[in-house]
Parts: sequence; structure tokens; C-alpha cells
Amino acid sequence: MNVEIHIANSSYIGYAQEICDLIYESAQARGTGIARRSAEYVAEKIDAGKAVIALDGERLVGFAYIETFSHQRFVANSGLVVHPDYRNQGLAKKIKRKIFDLSRKLYPNAKIFSITTGLAVMKMNTELGFKPVTFSELTDDAEFWKGCQGCRNYDILQRNNYKMCLCTGLLYDPKVKPIQEASPFAKKVVKPVIKRRKTNKMFKK
Repeated sequence: MNVEIHIANSSYIGYAQEICDLIYESAQARGTGIARRSAEYVAEKIDAGKAVIALDGERLVGFAYIETFSHQRFVANSGLVVHPDYRNQGLAKKIKRKIFDLSRKLYPNAKIFSITTGLAVMKMNTELGFKPVTFSELTDDAEFWKGCQGCRNYDILQRNNYKMCLCTGLLYDPKVKPIQEASPFAKKVVKPVIKRRKTNKMFKK
């Protein structure tokens, strides 16, 4: 495997329809929704440099793109997909890191969020500093929630007034510094114990 992950530009627009097909097939196999987008929409993301694409030579093997909501206060890393022949090799994690770093570069003050039922995605996000949150802490932009319409659980989301579903909400807030846990191997600083000698004073009457 000789896969390279590139920040997208106009030279990759020719992959737009193939990317859409791969995303759709992946969503169908899982039975849960990835927002289905048109080839034109994906091409716009590629042309704007708001996507990353993984290639093995000239073969498409992975993709992810950036969406913004609520006047760029929220960012979603969307459409993360890996070709079936290249799964279970750590490629999704590399694509996730690349699109996350690109999001931080383009929108340093935005909150980055995700909703997912996938354990692997939860783990990747957690390693990047995401925290589980309620849906009320995510964007209220209707355009984002429209993307859930292709999911078989969409009726659950509707019944709960878009406040709860089977997905877990995850949020990265750049203003919140991660808590660094002390390493169990860290050396403890031991203060020296100074013993003082007691002196007996004798007094004459």
C-alpha cells in the first residue's frame, strides 16, 4: 500500500462523482446516514481546499470534507470514508487527523463537532480531544440536521425535537484546554526531611 493523503485542490475535481458513490455505498452498508451530497457539492469543497483525499497512485481510497454552520462558529468533519479494500489498516485515523488539522488551520476559533454511532469514530475523536455532549451544545443550523434525513433513525430524531437520537454528540472546543493526566511513571519530587536536634537547657536556681 502506497497511500498518500492530500489536501484537495482543483486538480482532484475529477474524483467528485466517484467520491459520492463511495460515500453512498458505505452508508448503505452501515444502514446509518452519511449526508448524501451531489457531485457538484463535493467538487465545490475540493476546489475550495476544504477536503482531503487519499490516493493509492491514482486510485481513490479515502476522503473527508469540511462543512461550516452557524456563521462559521461550528465546523463538521463530514463524509469520512475509506474504500473497503483499504479498511482496518489505520487509514481512517490518518484521514481524520488530516481533516481535523485542516479545520483547525482554516477555522482556528470554531468548535468542531460530530455525531456518530460508530465506536471507531468515537475513539478517534476522543484521542483528538473531543468530549461527549448533548445535542443542545451543537449547532442549531437546520442545514446540518437535514443531513440526517437519509438515516433510518431520522424519525427518532424528529420525535425528540432534534435533541436526542441514537448518535452520540462529540465536540472539540478550542477554548477548553485538555486536562493532562500525570504519568504513572513520572518521578515524584520528594522534599528532604530535615531533623532538628532537641536541646535541653538546664537552669540553675
